[in-house]
Amino acid sequence: MELIQQNPDIGAYLAVDEAIDHDHPVVRETAARLRSEASGAYSYAEAAFVFVRDTIPHSVDSGDMRVAWRASDVLATRNGICHGKSHALAALLRAEGIPAALCYQALADDDGTLGVLHGLIAVRLPGRDRWDRLDARGNVPPGVDAQFSLDRERLAWPVRAEFNEVDYPVLYSEPQSEVLHAMRTAADRAELWRLLPTAL
Repeated sequence: MELIQQNPDIGAYLAVDEAIDHDHPVVRETAARLRSEASGAYSYAEAAFVFVRDTIPHSVDSGDMRVAWRASDVLATRNGICHGKSHALAALLRAEGIPAALCYQALADDDGTLGVLHGLIAVRLPGRDRWDRLDARGNVPPGVDAQFSLDRERLAWPVRAEFNEVDYPVLYSEPQSEVLHAMRTAADRAELWRLLPTAL
């Protein structure tokens, strides 16, 4: 699949916004700690990915009902759904000057029902003339095996054509407005599931 930049200006994928708030002290401190243990941009990007994937539980897995949508809140509370975790990873990458985009999939249950809009990111590392998608949702339940991989995608859930699942090719510099509105207004995760769009 050919990925398409929504904004032709690569600088848009380094920008601060209200959800990807990489000017916040919590984001800056986390980035500095990860950078101190990394040997370059690739090493840092992998460390940021693993940090978000493994140390911030997806709130469905942990049972946390809070809705964290700002990157700084996701990092501070160690809680988030896929969209919040994507905001956090994008912020950590952008904090170190690595362009990061938000991207989406429309997924379904194993019986083809209950559509859900899944959030992930794409990264553009130095020296690579392409974007690479990464999914920091977390490797739960068993069988999910999302990895930091630049040779071939290792996402949490590859789309299944038989269930009409969709990989959206557009790379967004900011969160989709419907997603952000749902996350900002939901009182808790139960309400969030009712408000989130199921497709773009």
